Amino acid sequence: MTDTEARADLVARAADAGARVALESFREELTVETKADKTDVVTQIDRDAQRRVVETIHEEYDDPVIGEEEGASKTIPEEGPAWVVDPIDGTNNFVRGLRIWGTSVASVVDGEPVAAATVLPALADTYLAGAERVTLNGDPVRVSSREDPDAFVVDPILLDDAADTAGVDVLAERFGDYRRLGCAQATLAAVASGSLDAAITTVRMHPWDTIAGAHMIHNAGGTVTDLDGEPWRHDSRGLVASNGAAHEEVLAAAQRAAGE
Repeated sequence: MTDTEARADLVARAADAGARVALESFREELTVETKADKTDVVTQIDRDAQRRVVETIHEEYDDPVIGEEEGASKTIPEEGPAWVVDPIDGTNNFVRGLRIWGTSVASVVDGEPVAAATVLPALADTYLAGAERVTLNGDPVRVSSREDPDAFVVDPILLDDAADTAGVDVLAERFGDYRRLGCAQATLAAVASGSLDAAITTVRMHPWDTIAGAHMIHNAGGTVTDLDGEPWRHDSRGLVASNGAAHEEVLAAAQRAAGE
């Protein structure tokens, strides 16, 4: 087994371990805290799930862990290996009893992802990406083959507060439909598997919200750029992901949504 294969195996096991911890408390009574604002929520289960993920990783590797919750670094090193963890992506859905949430783990080397897993336990869905292909519950998946933007379904993951309504209007006018799943990693995985045709965010998001899903979209044949149309990185401003067939149209709509 190569090092990349070993890391791909471990992201799957670590994400599954964290997801199992979270699932045990799903739809149970929770104490919910807030962070930056009233919709930025966290629970003890987030912390417990992250702890389990980190324990699983450190059973085999003593690499840095970058994670959303306390106790983890917040910056991806430009050199060497590291792991990026979101113990419960979609915590707002989790605390409301909605099923679209999951645990995401990515392995990066020199700042670039080499393997990723997103486990959505309440949906019984597991997305995995190694060096090449992407699988959903063990079956290979690809981005959608749609070419007509009028038939696209696009997810506005996160838009600048000042332009939120106007941005959604831009997408509604240009594309066939839009969805907001409330979970960035589930959204990006859905683009990778062809369930959605594109997704955008006009703001800089945290790497634990994006890097695993962006890696999946690349491996599934899609395109991921920043708002300027340059190749996306974990520290990029904005994220524009699509099946690649009409990426320029998606990018132009994202730029209008950002007020550019």
